[in-house]
Amino acid sequence: MMDITLTQRVIENKDWATLLFLLCFGILAINRNVYEVRFAEYLRLIVSEKYTKIYKDSSNIKNSFTISLFFVQLISGTFFVQICLKSFGYINHYSLISFLRILNFITFFILAKYLIEKIVAIAFNIEEFSEQFNLQKVNYRTYVSLLILPANLILFYNDFSSKIPLFIIMLALMITNIILYIIFLRNYQNLILNRLFYFILYLCTLEIAPYFFLYYWFTKS
Repeated sequence: MMDITLTQRVIENKDWATLLFLLCFGILAINRNVYEVRFAEYLRLIVSEKYTKIYKDSSNIKNSFTISLFFVQLISGTFFVQICLKSFGYINHYSLISFLRILNFITFFILAKYLIEKIVAIAFNIEEFSEQFNLQKVNYRTYVSLLILPANLILFYNDFSSKIPLFIIMLALMITNIILYIIFLRNYQNLILNRLFYFILYLCTLEIAPYFFLYYWFTKS
């Protein structure tokens, strides 16, 4: 007799992801209409520093425009991490539960890091430097998250056997972070030189160490 092997077929429900993608594009559409001039300048961030010069005040980090785009950054970043985890075999399939776990972890990591940065900045009397640095990080990293949002949409709904697109995006993220630091060093070189020791301590403690320990913990666990 012929042996019959039954294989369980897992049908993934991706309606929740569709709603989140629509929410992100809806937020972008609202910002485009409410903050028409600002949004237009923000889109030119990759080729012009006009946006960072106009909206350089630290109060802009609490503006509804920045906060709403930061929300899109969280969603886009979480999707990208989930796609990477599935591609490299750390999770079996996409699910809302795994998405929420990743989102909670990323949110907790960012908020905890921000609060520690605030404490260190107050202790070393470099609040101005810290606020300007955080504002610039939010602007550029949110911009990158907007760029990879369409890529997330394509990668999420299509199973690619090749991991080359993921490696390209990862490389682009690393290069963007390096460019971010170069731009900040150039724009605030006088402020940094006056507090060079604190800047080096700040950079090593809050910009290098957390990601190193996160990578070490992830690879070991």
